[in-house]
Amino acid sequence: MDPADALALLMSPSGRVDPYPTYERLRAHGTVVQSGPVFYVVTGYAEADAILRDARFGVMDDDLRDQFMPGWRESPAVLSISRSMLRTNPPDHSRMRRLAAGAFTPRRIAALQDVVEAQADALVDGMLARGRDGAPVDFMAEFAYPLPVAVICALLGVPAADRPLFRRWAADLTGVLEPEITPEELAVADRGAAELRDYFTELVAARRRAPADDLTTALVQAHDGHNSASAPPGGAPDRMRADTDGERLSGDELLANLIVLLVAGFETTTNLLGNGLVVLLDHPREAATLREHPEFAPGYVDELLRYDSPVQLTSRMSTAPSRHGDVDLPAESWIIVMLGAANRDPRRYPAPERFDPWRPQIHPLSFGAGPHYCLGAGLARLEGQVAFPLLLRRLPELALAGTPERRSRLTLRGYATLPVTVGDGAAPVTDRGTPAGATGSTP
Repeated sequence: MDPADALALLMSPSGRVDPYPTYERLRAHGTVVQSGPVFYVVTGYAEADAILRDARFGVMDDDLRDQFMPGWRESPAVLSISRSMLRTNPPDHSRMRRLAAGAFTPRRIAALQDVVEAQADALVDGMLARGRDGAPVDFMAEFAYPLPVAVICALLGVPAADRPLFRRWAADLTGVLEPEITPEELAVADRGAAELRDYFTELVAARRRAPADDLTTALVQAHDGHNSASAPPGGAPDRMRADTDGERLSGDELLANLIVLLVAGFETTTNLLGNGLVVLLDHPREAATLREHPEFAPGYVDELLRYDSPVQLTSRMSTAPSRHGDVDLPAESWIIVMLGAANRDPRRYPAPERFDPWRPQIHPLSFGAGPHYCLGAGLARLEGQVAFPLLLRRLPELALAGTPERRSRLTLRGYATLPVTVGDGAAPVTDRGTPAGATGSTP
């Protein structure tokens, strides 16, 4: 199978459900493969890592969007994503990222552990109530979605009553992140973007009237020109203000980044929780070890991220000639970096098809690398490190109840539904052992 045919298979419904065999078909042609005049696919770990860190590669900017997507400014979905830190290059990307980064420092994330544990315990209580007498429970709806959405909404200051709104809006919007999208799918994504924009427009207005100790207030103040030394009376406490140092957000940037922070804050973690649970249920011996030794959670989560990444690909455009994987990449090349394939590169991970949380030096590329490394990676890891041991401990009889249904997505890989039975459950305990953020990434 030549690279173009393999890529077409990867984009097909069957290829999206299980992309890993197709990655190997692509890898057979090399770690960097040309599949069009200026189009390249990267499957090698070292090459993917290098390209993501290389300043000669950036995300698609407005000029390139004008070439490849005429009329993109008329799409609320594309416009929202393009004005966020997700799809901008330095210096705009660096400015926007600095303004939001204060909410995601290691100290702030560590301080959220008790919140995550309490939310996870409450959700398990709910699963037990719904799953009494052996009734199936949808893990995605009852745990994998509500846990991360509660955490990111708490950071943003989104009222708890509004959280159920976001699952459909985010699912609609994220269709625009796929490498191919039909006009019908784009219309759905535009609807989700418009609804999210309307919601955050109202939330921004509310925070101007009544500032709070949340990230939305901090970013509103960055837009309005307030910094930590000149916030208005009644503004957010210093601990959640953005240190603007004279930097500002435009109105479009403010709304776009609030949307992306919300969507990215739970969409990928939801997929990590769903994908990871299926892997653990398929590997009962490893699951039993984690149940008894929650201090091993950091290594388990990194291996789950490697084994079945919630984000499978990202793209870059080259601004200057370079050479990667014995292939010359001319300027203005379009590069698809297959993160899921790189995470299973046998040169980096022997026997990559085997789930092995005892691997040395697990450093998955699931959160990217370089300037665009995921801002919320530490928070996603914390949620996984708390959730998996807690689920295995409190639900020792947890089992699949039927066949899980995959979403028809390639970029964001996850389940639409994941039916499970929960058994009788075990009582929650107050001593959770070693903190989920314990030093060390392997058991």
